[in-house]
Amino acid sequence: MEKALRNRLTFGPMMLAGLFLLLWLDDAAQRWTRDWMESRYAAENFRGGVGGIGLLVLLAIILPLAVSEIAVLFTAERVRPYRFIAAAGSWALICHAFLTQFPPFQKIAASTMAFIIVFIMLFAALRRAIMKQTQDAIVHMAGTVLATLYLGGLGWFLMAIRVKHSAGPRDFHGTTWVILAVLLMVKFTDIGAYFGGRALGRHKLIPWLSPGKTWEGLFFGMLTAGAVGAACAPWIRHVPWWKGFIFGVIIGGIGQVGDLLESLMKRDAEVKDSGRLVPGFGGILDIIDSPLLAAPFAYLLFSLF
Repeated sequence: MEKALRNRLTFGPMMLAGLFLLLWLDDAAQRWTRDWMESRYAAENFRGGVGGIGLLVLLAIILPLAVSEIAVLFTAERVRPYRFIAAAGSWALICHAFLTQFPPFQKIAASTMAFIIVFIMLFAALRRAIMKQTQDAIVHMAGTVLATLYLGGLGWFLMAIRVKHSAGPRDFHGTTWVILAVLLMVKFTDIGAYFGGRALGRHKLIPWLSPGKTWEGLFFGMLTAGAVGAACAPWIRHVPWWKGFIFGVIIGGIGQVGDLLESLMKRDAEVKDSGRLVPGFGGILDIIDSPLLAAPFAYLLFSLF
């Protein structure tokens, strides 16, 4: 336990430094391209520069690694996704979300999304056909589509939050700070749950799935996420502190569901961590599982309220 905590304290700040650097690049690139975008799309009354470049780089780095890890988990149950196709499909979905900020692409966004999803399945089938093998063809196709949608599909919402620009003056506009706030809400849920569970944990949450989690830890984790959401609210457009608190509680709670979902897959594969890439944290999938599942709900909350 002490070694794991020491590794977390060592590698955690290093990952945060890299994250902050990419998010700084994200914000800076939007400022650098503002004049170009506003002049190019003046007829559409576009305001702002190109958003999400730093996030695009970040996801381009981690998604192929996450695809490799999830393929190992699936393989334990003889579900063998094609890693290259799943990684390419995930990347295509992220690029799709990135391109939705450009007015010309918005006209074909829905049809392009359908095209990507269908062709992921068809490419997996073609891959099997080229090998002249019919055995386990359905398993390969299903695994490839599932891996793509789990990583690229959920990641789509994270990118979509960043580049979203609603038409109305009081509607939601994605910024780098919004992405950072979502990540902080999710990760501080883990911190609050860890310390709250160690101090006051008495009642197991789901002992057969995640023996270390308690109801008391979950409560303190969501409360911590709510506090982070309230603290971040002043920097999120049209979000008062009380709404930020509610957002934090909901997003933090959903993030814990994402953690439990990955625990379910790891239990099925009979492994402790999805990988060993990051000492103290496990694999990339162990780090991004909560933010990925929280992203669609964050997108919905910011869009509606």
